[in-house]
Amino acid sequence: MHSVSRRRFLKISAASVIGGSLAGHALSASVGGAATRPTGEVSRIPTFCDVCFWKCGAIAHVQDGKLWKIEGNPDDPLSNGRLCPRGTGGIGAVTDPDRLRTPLLRVSERGEEKWKAVTWDEALDFIAAKMERIRREHGAESMAFFTHGIGGTFLKNLMKAYGTPNVAAPSFAQCRGPRDVGFRLTFGDDVGSPERTDIANTDCLVLIGSHLGENMHNTQVQEFAEAVGRGARIIVVDPRFSVAASKAHHYLPIRPGTDTALLLAWMNVIVSEGLHDRAYVEKHGHGFDAFAAALAPYTPEWAFPETGIDPETIRLTAREMARCKPATLVHPGRHANWYGNDAQRSRAIALLNALLGSWGRKGGFYIPSSMEVPAYPVPKYPKPARAKLDNPGNKFPFAHETITTGIREATLSGKPYPIKGWMVYATNLFNALPNEEETKRAIQQLDLLVVVDVVPSEIAAWADVVLPESIYLERYDELNPEFFRDPFIALRQPVVESPDDQKPNWWIAKRLAEKLGLQAFFPWKDIEEYLDTRLRGAGLSLAELKRKGIVRGPRQPLYFEEGAPAEFETPSRKIEFYSNQLAQAGFDPVPRYTPPEPGPAGSFRLLFGRAPMHTFGRTQTNRLLSDLMRENAVWLNAVAARRLGLKTGDYVRLRNQDGVLSDRIRVKATQRIHPECVFVVHGFGHTARGLRHTYRKGASDAGLITRYKTDPLMGGTGMNVNFVTLEPATEA
Repeated sequence: MHSVSRRRFLKISAASVIGGSLAGHALSASVGGAATRPTGEVSRIPTFCDVCFWKCGAIAHVQDGKLWKIEGNPDDPLSNGRLCPRGTGGIGAVTDPDRLRTPLLRVSERGEEKWKAVTWDEALDFIAAKMERIRREHGAESMAFFTHGIGGTFLKNLMKAYGTPNVAAPSFAQCRGPRDVGFRLTFGDDVGSPERTDIANTDCLVLIGSHLGENMHNTQVQEFAEAVGRGARIIVVDPRFSVAASKAHHYLPIRPGTDTALLLAWMNVIVSEGLHDRAYVEKHGHGFDAFAAALAPYTPEWAFPETGIDPETIRLTAREMARCKPATLVHPGRHANWYGNDAQRSRAIALLNALLGSWGRKGGFYIPSSMEVPAYPVPKYPKPARAKLDNPGNKFPFAHETITTGIREATLSGKPYPIKGWMVYATNLFNALPNEEETKRAIQQLDLLVVVDVVPSEIAAWADVVLPESIYLERYDELNPEFFRDPFIALRQPVVESPDDQKPNWWIAKRLAEKLGLQAFFPWKDIEEYLDTRLRGAGLSLAELKRKGIVRGPRQPLYFEEGAPAEFETPSRKIEFYSNQLAQAGFDPVPRYTPPEPGPAGSFRLLFGRAPMHTFGRTQTNRLLSDLMRENAVWLNAVAARRLGLKTGDYVRLRNQDGVLSDRIRVKATQRIHPECVFVVHGFGHTARGLRHTYRKGASDAGLITRYKTDPLMGGTGMNVNFVTLEPATEA
């Protein structure tokens, strides 16, 4: 990024080096001096990042087996040669002295974090014996698998081969699920991951609680910076004046919880003034007249007392969107679980885009494509004796993926059948799921909890067995034939060796499969044979990908005008402005507004989000990244701060509506947040003692989220329904 209007990415090129050996109970090592610029020959090894789900192509610079720096791969369309702070700071994951070092077996009560170090054979024999007993006494379906990211692929295959259908990722019910359901109900297709947003060509970008520049989804942030530089109109709706809001032509400081009211009012203006894309709607739309009639009550004047946004601003911004159509993009967001009505709110975002004609159009949403890679030939998975239990009776009729909290509820109740074992890969369920106490109670019902991770997280503290995984820079993973604007296949390969007794996920899955008698599902000799076999089926080779890191396919049509198919996998085979399937299921066929429930007098609604240098709660022990943010702060409106006698830098504790008290956290008194809410960066306030560097630093938003509201369409957990008060805290 070279023009003055574009934000420069932080570049990190030095790291700490691990010295010393295994200490204590195998959770820590000492730290040596900082790395210096290499003087000899440097190898450049391509791979792709794993610090977030974007999976950016990267090039690692290695000398004498030691990692020096990481930079973007210029051939990769996701990174375009640039990495975000988290990507360049990946060196700190290699050198993290809080890393898990060797397999651990629990020797005391769950949660007490007392372990003995064991060999891999001892750990896997223990797990296999427990899993065999669960299968014998309760059935294979009584094991559940929680996973996050591409690294869980081989363990997911293992669990399916074992015979369980209960495989879930928090990314659905705790993150993007409502968004995907809302867009599926409207267009018959997901937004995708990475999202199919054509920010590179948009003339008007609308962000509703989407913090580009803080969540650092690389391609989108680059395109956002360039859109700002070329003068695209930016409209930001957020209770908090975010980094994105600082770039906006129109910033709308909305009352938290009233987004659907604004969306309905915007659509009312566009329809009543005839500003929608008439030809597009007539050609591709279903039920438009009924939809338009349902919008009639939602005028800007009606929305004003709900949202706090004056009617003329609502009209002005609606007309701005319409003026730029179809190159107007109302961003779908990512973390969409807010208030429990989130699928319908996301459907309102989809409908607003449909009115503007942006789906399948340049500057809106392109049609992605991918390269085909044949699967490795393995036996067909056994059919589970019982169906998955996360959604009994199809209570949430539009849930198309497994609901994590549904598995937790079944574990607690034992119905419709008992869950007796969990395997958890690369996801800290105490941070990801709402209500930590429910998670703890569910764990106490288990005969086996296995955690595969790189650091001793809170969920690892409750495990029976902890398996230390090699980090992404030390292992191969499954191929990534990404759905994107430019089809490509990317390879993750090891650039350095693991420093201790860590193992890659594919090795763990294969060895455990052998001990469970499931070796037929892992017939390959090693991961390189597996990958090369798949690639050769596509006319490629592992040797080629190891050299390049990425192979790109021919560009496919991106827009309807270029010949991309205008196909909608809805019942009507059109864009559903009025949804008959929602009406038949007893839900509103057009979204309607329900005011958010207020909190106790004198409290603030608790909002949480991201920071550009951290990914969830995964990176706080990374010394390079924690140097940029060691602890979080609570954003508090400056007027409210004066009323409470607080100023920036004061320490407080947050107490939620159920009496839960946080660790101490510093105040950030600012005019940049709505007076009805406070905001904290997610992922701090760790309570696992093995996380020495970040232990009790800042406040845990997850610990304060004791309440949640479940989306009736798809089972997602709305978590912005908790409220806090602030209490002075001077003691550590």
